[in-house]
Amino acid sequence: MEYEAVIGLEVHAQIHTHSKMFCSCPVKPDTGNLEPNTYVCPICLALPGTLPVTNRHAVEMGMLAGLALNCTINPVNVFSRKSYFYPDLPKGYQISQYDLPLAVNGYLEVEVEGERRKIGVHRAHLEEDTGKLYHMEDGSVMVDFNRAGVPLLEIVSEPDMHSVAEVQAYATALHEVLVYLGINSGDMEKGVMRFEANVSVRPQGQEELGTRTEIKNLNSFRALTRGVAYEIERQIEVVEAGGAILQQTMGWDESEERTYPQRSKEFAHDYRYFPEPDIPPLEIETAWIEQVQAQVPELPLAKKRRLIATYDIRPYDANLLVSTQAIANYFETAAEQAREASIAPQEVANWITGELFRLMNESGQEITELSVTPEKLIDLIKLREAGTVSVTAAKQVLSEIFETGEEPKEAVERLGLVQISDTDALASVVQKVVAENPTQVGQYLEGKTQVIGWFIGQVMKATRGKANPQTARELLQHELEQARSEA
Repeated sequence: MEYEAVIGLEVHAQIHTHSKMFCSCPVKPDTGNLEPNTYVCPICLALPGTLPVTNRHAVEMGMLAGLALNCTINPVNVFSRKSYFYPDLPKGYQISQYDLPLAVNGYLEVEVEGERRKIGVHRAHLEEDTGKLYHMEDGSVMVDFNRAGVPLLEIVSEPDMHSVAEVQAYATALHEVLVYLGINSGDMEKGVMRFEANVSVRPQGQEELGTRTEIKNLNSFRALTRGVAYEIERQIEVVEAGGAILQQTMGWDESEERTYPQRSKEFAHDYRYFPEPDIPPLEIETAWIEQVQAQVPELPLAKKRRLIATYDIRPYDANLLVSTQAIANYFETAAEQAREASIAPQEVANWITGELFRLMNESGQEITELSVTPEKLIDLIKLREAGTVSVTAAKQVLSEIFETGEEPKEAVERLGLVQISDTDALASVVQKVVAENPTQVGQYLEGKTQVIGWFIGQVMKATRGKANPQTARELLQHELEQARSEA
């Protein structure tokens, strides 16, 4: 029997704000490396007699995400108490939204294997994050409340996904959108975005949904895709063996790459939701929604399509270039200058996604921090296109100006990397290389013409990479054919 998976995704994303959701405690980028319990106050520690106050900026960022996801913003929002008892939840309940969330009924368009798909967004609501537990070697457990109360946006999809590829496309696209909007840093290693996947299977063609399980706290794309893939296969095996799927919350064991049961899955009534008595309903006026709507930028998928249409670059490169707004802006600035110099934008994309990305990865720098401006990159490409430097030398120059910030032409002259294209200057080098390697000359004369690549390498070595490869090839062919005629 063929089975179909049905998958929905819940995404918890920390909102990039200066203070926590309901108090004025500062939010620091890397709470895990701070002195424990130093960014806390009586409100986020839930001491008796304290009152929460809603963070306006967090609400605005949530609205921005909702509008970017084509949601309707509810004019009246209600915060609720969600009761559950964990040691990292200081109140004994979480302030969240239930009946009247911030945003509802949206969608996110994604591309899966070359096809466009709309994944429904059921809701996006605001809540507060929990603290963090540390399990010590002696068996004790410590709790750090620096993270408790940090604003969270929970985005719940419809169960519209049916494959791991769709899950990956949706999660990646949502990650890019939240980073583009400036809502979330996207640094999943620091736990600022976490996934929870609801997975069920049913016989192909059946309308009724199967019993679902929820895989909790998946903190990377790798864990998400592998966890979902494993759970789909596990459920199919259980059903085919005549067993029944239990509605459970599952954990993901990264080392063994398998899911495991944690507890029976809660229902909404288990959390005993009721309106938060200390926070009045939040009324959002139309004028505020319109003001936030005007802040929604061109989003990654739309930008990707425009870059392909405008600059005729490969879809693969466009995907890389729209990963952040800063990278896309860098490329567009460089591409416009390249056009004026009759340089193909694809050549610019090659340099950015190749050598420049490599240097950025090695240094840990963001593109906004680089001393290699778009203008300097285009000046370097101009030198390469004009034959002033070879490809190898151009890469060396890029590495140099990445460190020094100097102009490409100055670096070329200082390093002595001006390419030798003069025929007379190269002729003597070519003649010497041919004369010193009779074995390889014999191979060429025997018909192994590919050995000319080896000769070009020797010429490049003799000129310290300065020889124009095309000129060297032409001279070598002339010299070797002359040797053939004399043989």
